[in-house]
Amino acid sequence: MIIGLDVGGTHTDVVLIGDQGIERETKVVTDHSNLFKTVLTGLEKVTEGIDHKKINRIVLSTTLTTNAIVQHKLAPVGMIVAGGPGIDPEYYRTNIDYCCVKGSIDHRGRETEPVNPSEIKQIRDQFRKKDIRYVGIVSKFSVRNPQHELTINEILGNSFDKVFMGHRISGKLNFPRRIATVFINAAVYPIHKDFFEAVKRSLNKKGFTMPIHILKADGGTMTFDSSVDFPGQTILSGPAASVMGSIAFASRDEENLVLDIGGTTTDMAVLIDRVPVLNALGIQLDGYKSIIRSLATQSIGIGGDSHVCIENGKLKIGPERLGPALAYGGPSLTPTDALVALGIIPELNKDKSILGLKPLAETLNLSLDQTAQKIVDQTCNEIVKNAHKMVREINSKPVYTVHEVYEDYTVKPKKVLVLGGPAQHFAPNLEKLFNLEVKVVPRWSVANAIGAALARTTCEVTLFADTEQGKASAPEENFFRNVSQLFSKEDAIKIAYDLLKEKAIKRGADPQDLDMEVLEDLEFNMVRGFYTTGKNIRIKVQVKPGLIHGYDQISNS
Repeated sequence: MIIGLDVGGTHTDVVLIGDQGIERETKVVTDHSNLFKTVLTGLEKVTEGIDHKKINRIVLSTTLTTNAIVQHKLAPVGMIVAGGPGIDPEYYRTNIDYCCVKGSIDHRGRETEPVNPSEIKQIRDQFRKKDIRYVGIVSKFSVRNPQHELTINEILGNSFDKVFMGHRISGKLNFPRRIATVFINAAVYPIHKDFFEAVKRSLNKKGFTMPIHILKADGGTMTFDSSVDFPGQTILSGPAASVMGSIAFASRDEENLVLDIGGTTTDMAVLIDRVPVLNALGIQLDGYKSIIRSLATQSIGIGGDSHVCIENGKLKIGPERLGPALAYGGPSLTPTDALVALGIIPELNKDKSILGLKPLAETLNLSLDQTAQKIVDQTCNEIVKNAHKMVREINSKPVYTVHEVYEDYTVKPKKVLVLGGPAQHFAPNLEKLFNLEVKVVPRWSVANAIGAALARTTCEVTLFADTEQGKASAPEENFFRNVSQLFSKEDAIKIAYDLLKEKAIKRGADPQDLDMEVLEDLEFNMVRGFYTTGKNIRIKVQVKPGLIHGYDQISNS
């Protein structure tokens, strides 16, 4: 059996999946001040009376690192950045304790200026005086030669609790985004580590000894253990869970728009032939532009529990959430109350919702039913408007999915898939506004937890080879090898696949469930005078995001 758990802004959804389908599902209120307790409560509820030996996998999707960044609850970090010739790295400053240092590696991995040890020692002492415990090191071309990052790390010694080096975080060359990515990983590390240790400790006490995975922003998973070294990968895992939970119900040979309507936010994404559209450059969050691979999702602050009020004489919905709906005993009027007042959600306390609607109806000079319908209409209009905006943004540049690039391609969704707690109640209105078929995903209220549970372990490997220098390397994987002039692109692909398989299994993949593919295979001749002196080869391979083998139809149950 498999457990999937998705921490949402309002509720945390948990499912227990067996060979025949969903065996149990539950919801618990999300306590953002204590996500650990929320996770533990959800796991305890869904496994009550179940033999823990029958559970062979747990996948968590959390908002922990995302919240830390958005709420500016980041640990103090010391950044050491070596840029060399070109644009001053000062332009890419991430925080106060950001030091630009000497030392330069060129684009082919050759040293052009050495590291200054005394400069690094001085910075080390400066960071220690400020009680900085987490450090990021980035050299511009460390993905071609990580020696300067390794040298700086060696000089720092054991002075800090954790040091993140750019070449181990990503194999991509984008220098500004690599700086931001290293900073993000270092800054969220302590809060993620504390959460990780608390969850592991408590589950072990309760007899949960099965592998624990965590969902990443690209819709894949990694083991909980490996997430400690790459905590930034867990950012925006919630929207990824929504996408993965909808894949089984998407259309083939056309585009689908996915809407996860929760209590606090609505998350949006696009599928092309059941494949998610990818954010080509990486996550951008709270001003930090990273190279953390993610699905192209958008979140807006409107959902079933959004605060409804009159502001400057106009109806305003969200982005604040003050609590659950009045019908559930909450403190303020919400779109859910409008649905209750209209009889669309019949099983709740209608009187409380109507009482909350009266002041708005009087201010707007409308009947109670007209006011409730206006709230529902405006909620749906905001969702539709932002969905169209997201599609326009996707179409404003080359369209990337997790499998390929579509040049001169225009996304035109033919169907809308909705999931989340209030999804079925908004669906009829959304269908009219979109003028498209709107399909409510089966098990819509916990579909994101199902998506987390069934997501496959994913990862990437980037390999560089320079036959003129006789070197092949994948610094992110700590792989370095001498090669001959005869080394070919085919040789590079084979090595990259071997490294990918090893990495995927280490991160928790089933060896029988490795759907690998080449994303990039570039080869350039290097010419001196009239002669070819070598080849420059770049290979990127991945394990495709998707649903784990043997469970791809269970989400239909």
